[in-house]
Amino acid sequence: MMSETSDGFMRIAPDVKLGERVEMFGFVNLYGCEIGDDTRIGTFVEVQKGARIGARCKISSHSFICEGVVIEDEVFVGHGVTFVNDAFPRATTASGELQSADDWQCRETRVESGASIGSGSTLLGGLTIGRRAMVGAGSVVTRDVPPGVVVAGNPAKVLRSLDGDPRPKDS
Repeated sequence: MMSETSDGFMRIAPDVKLGERVEMFGFVNLYGCEIGDDTRIGTFVEVQKGARIGARCKISSHSFICEGVVIEDEVFVGHGVTFVNDAFPRATTASGELQSADDWQCRETRVESGASIGSGSTLLGGLTIGRRAMVGAGSVVTRDVPPGVVVAGNPAKVLRSLDGDPRPKDS
């Protein structure tokens, strides 16, 4: 179904499970997914079937959340974040026919509670981003990220551990 709002157009399929007080902005495409209570979904975000987003999350504009992605509660996803769910992507089979759902294996990615994913990051499939971990902007995450650490780079590497709340203290 297509619905027009004051913020623009949104395509929200009837099989989407929306929690209470979910805020969405124009040009959102959601189908077959679950979105938890009090979550905000920015402009130009797509969330595919089978993806789950927890409560009190912020999904920033231009992000792509594919099948197999589980985002737990209180996760921040920056602008233009891309999740990948196929370890060997191909358009066609060996015989040249278009691939179907039977021709590939979806790899699950889990982002645990309180984690933050910086803008422009890409996360390969089959990973876990640990609780309250931070992924620096522009990172390419190729392996699991332990809880409570900061990673950055291509490929992303652990830079340091976070002690308690990662927000800077007032001077």
